[in-house]
Amino acid sequence: MKLDQKLVDAAINQALARFPTGYAGAGAVYTEDGQILTSVCFDTHNEIANLCHEAGAYCEANRLNLKVTASVCVSRSTPEDEFIILTPCGICQERLAIWGRFVEVAVPDPSNPNLWQVKTLDQVQPYYWGNIIEEFNT
Repeated sequence: MKLDQKLVDAAINQALARFPTGYAGAGAVYTEDGQILTSVCFDTHNEIANLCHEAGAYCEANRLNLKVTASVCVSRSTPEDEFIILTPCGICQERLAIWGRFVEVAVPDPSNPNLWQVKTLDQVQPYYWGNIIEEFNT
């Protein structure tokens, strides 16, 4: 499945359901069989134990033994704000890399972070360390 507005909307709907007032954010992924899995952050008293919005969906895909093909993360500070698109952090890029360098991710449009563009992991991080290992092990 290719990243599309339906996936972005699923993340926004999850964010609104979990965080109806104030800050809101969520992640959503497509799996190879077309399922949409959503999740939200896991915040703890010890920040080192926190998890990004997308992590739960990645774990669920792994539990189901399904490949993730696309991922998006959305966030807003207040109910008056529009949702913005967040590029996957470095840790989430590492998590997504197990499904290959051509997983699609949403990144903010340079002119407006409320809009999004589709990039592959390879485009987001062209010098990813795992690419060289993959090339030499094939």
